[in-house]
Amino acid sequence: MLKRAVIKISGEALSGNGETFDDTIIDDIARQLKQLSGIEFSLIIGGGNFWRGRELKPFLDRSRSDQIGMLGTVMNSLYLSERFKLSDINSIVMTPFQVGAFTEIFSKEAAISAMKRGEVVINAGGTGHPFFSTDTTAALRAAELKADCVFYAKNIDGVYTADPYKVPEARKFRYVTYQRILEGRLLALDSAAISISQEAGIDSFVFGLNETDSILRACQSAEGQANLSGTMISKCCKEEYYV
Repeated sequence: MLKRAVIKISGEALSGNGETFDDTIIDDIARQLKQLSGIEFSLIIGGGNFWRGRELKPFLDRSRSDQIGMLGTVMNSLYLSERFKLSDINSIVMTPFQVGAFTEIFSKEAAISAMKRGEVVINAGGTGHPFFSTDTTAALRAAELKADCVFYAKNIDGVYTADPYKVPEARKFRYVTYQRILEGRLLALDSAAISISQEAGIDSFVFGLNETDSILRACQSAEGQANLSGTMISKCCKEEYYV
């Protein structure tokens, strides 16, 4: 049974209407979290709607670029927290570094206490260090908080044998191991995130956020209550493909 979950949501996913924030998308995320009221949630928020580190400018140092991206995740998380209030969802924004009085410093104990009180913990600022993706942050927080599963809401609906946009015959996995992803260099998750979850023995689930009730279906899939809506990744499982 799914009791505690970490969900990584990209910054780009929050700007579906082309503007910085799409309130319709955010309100729908809140609606789904409320329907899953028996589960404790920790969210990892990206900052791609403000800044994408992969688009590094020639004059800009990579460390500084990543720091700008971290601040983008803080802005997203603060907005998300305020918008959640309209859906009667209490939340707390935590960062691994001090941001004035805007956020609270992350600690495992404080995060778990907040979740037990029914609050959604929104993690901003990544790991606080450059060269780490928010995928890695999600895996790290899931390991620290002893989550049952870490969910990755992507712009693609699972893990494929190859990039489906470039290879039309690519097959989508229903189940796949972390080792298979690493060895095949599959475009799914950051390799550091895979290594953390593999060592911690925590399952991961990759799904497409833009599908109807995607978070609901992802959680139900992880609990075995519904047909898989994405790809389940674990340390040891029998590989299986969608037909």
